[in-house]
Amino acid sequence: MSKEKKAAPEAERETKAPDPAEDGAQDAQECVSEDGAAVQTEIDDLQKQLEAAKKQSDEYLNMAQRVQADFENFRRRNNAVRADAYEDGARAFIKTILPVMDNLERALAAESADAALHEGVSMVHRQLSEALEKRGVTVIDCAGEKFDPRLEDAVMQADASEGEPGTVCLVLQKGYQLGDVVLRHAMVKVVAEA
Repeated sequence: MSKEKKAAPEAERETKAPDPAEDGAQDAQECVSEDGAAVQTEIDDLQKQLEAAKKQSDEYLNMAQRVQADFENFRRRNNAVRADAYEDGARAFIKTILPVMDNLERALAAESADAALHEGVSMVHRQLSEALEKRGVTVIDCAGEKFDPRLEDAVMQADASEGEPGTVCLVLQKGYQLGDVVLRHAMVKVVAEA
């Protein structure tokens, strides 16, 4: 019996002894579960990094778009300022020429025995007038019209016998405008209103 008792525990031990195939499967499962957890952790980390990179990319894109819009606005403003400066310069130059035009008109109005001189002055006057017209300068022609303080300066007052009240009866000095901008107001004599 003692041999049987001894044989039984050995049999039990043999049945209880781990099977190497089961051990390998269990180790593999533990490895897979450990590797799976590690892989999942890596995936989670990579997703977080991707989200952070996407957020940073969006920020950079927004910043680039703002910079581009700011540059476009700067370029538009710069073009507008340049155009305004050009127009201001042109207006200033034209204002310096207007007295020359006045003197040419006075010379044409004066009596002259020299026909060639009169013809020469007339040609210069015509050329200057054409140059100003090409640039868009127009004469403020207001004789016989209602007085407009935006275009004319009333320097004299006439009585009712010289025309309809509130109208310009005499232009003492021509006025000029470039588009809507008055370069020089016309100096006029206005009939007094009753």
